[in-house]
Amino acid sequence: MKKKVVIGLSGGVDSGVAAYLLKKQGYEVHALFMINWKNSSVTLSGDCTWEEDQLVAQMVAKQLDIPLHVVDSSKRYMTYVVDYMFEEYSKGRTPNPDVLCNREIKFEIFNQYANELGADFVATGHYCRRDTVIGEDGKEYSRLLAGVDPNKDQSYFLCQMSQEQLKNVLFPIGDIIKPEVRKIAAEINLACAKRKDSQGICFVGKVDLPIFLQQKLKSKEGNIVEVTDDAFVYRNRHDNQDDYRALSKPYIYTEDDGFIIGKHIGAQYYTVGQRKGLNVGGHKEPVYVLHTDTSTNTIYIGMGDNHPGLFRKALFIRKDEIHQIRPDRLLQVGQRRRYEVRIRYRQPLEDAELIMEEEGLYILFDRPQKSITPGQFAAWYNSDELEGSGVIFC
Repeated sequence: MKKKVVIGLSGGVDSGVAAYLLKKQGYEVHALFMINWKNSSVTLSGDCTWEEDQLVAQMVAKQLDIPLHVVDSSKRYMTYVVDYMFEEYSKGRTPNPDVLCNREIKFEIFNQYANELGADFVATGHYCRRDTVIGEDGKEYSRLLAGVDPNKDQSYFLCQMSQEQLKNVLFPIGDIIKPEVRKIAAEINLACAKRKDSQGICFVGKVDLPIFLQQKLKSKEGNIVEVTDDAFVYRNRHDNQDDYRALSKPYIYTEDDGFIIGKHIGAQYYTVGQRKGLNVGGHKEPVYVLHTDTSTNTIYIGMGDNHPGLFRKALFIRKDEIHQIRPDRLLQVGQRRRYEVRIRYRQPLEDAELIMEEEGLYILFDRPQKSITPGQFAAWYNSDELEGSGVIFC
């Protein structure tokens, strides 16, 4: 008897090829299309709408002769992803909706439908892998592994998955490189073969972020302050480069550290490291957002790729925001362990030491990191295994 699997079919080439490979491997495949966002007024012109995505998914399902189930999960998406985004941006933090979408929407609903259909597995078109291992406590655990394509590895987006979500999941294209996926789609003439990769917010698409956020966060004019290197270095210097507590604290900025150079429409619309959309000219080098202060509605910027305000050597994750995929590998208070760490998608892995204290987890990097951003996720890897992650507090 064939094993049954429910795969998320988005209308993109990755999920289409993943569904094809599962059927080729002998599974009874059921496809699931999710409607999570219907408001096209905030998406940039030219982006595909969910109606077009659904149409392509229907065409792919028909080509592969597999049933397609459609679920409207827009209310759940609004609660767990969009509302969370608004709340975080209002605090001057920058959330990652793709990570939240996978944790709270995709895999929750995939598993729900798998149970209803009596399926043995769920599957997605993510570029990552999964296997099992006997842990340090003698129990069996699922491991989340990076995809073999270094240019498309998407394990970071799944950094908040649980053992329960991982135990029955399949990643059919995790051991294939992207060009091969495109080649397979073209060879079997899939309707999604030539579609571009999706960009922007998960299930929403590419948006003008200020316009998107203005649905709930009102614009308010404030000052843009350019911070001079000398003033910044004097105020924020650290003599001990191993003092992880001190190094993890956010830099202190005041208008005395520079001069007002322009106006903005709301500090909550900007993020650390942002370069575009500042509308500040007259500089020999690019300018970047160093800090946003939503309490005073002030943005602090600095000129140049190497402005000292862009770099920090440590970060902190609160105790209640640590997520360990492998519970048997969780650090105990007072323990330290070496890992490779990523603080954003596509960033190269960086060598670091993780230090667990009573209040939470400190990550001390071997070299300063550019644009550590509160609200984003730091994920730590042991070789190609993603063991855990957490929301950057500061």
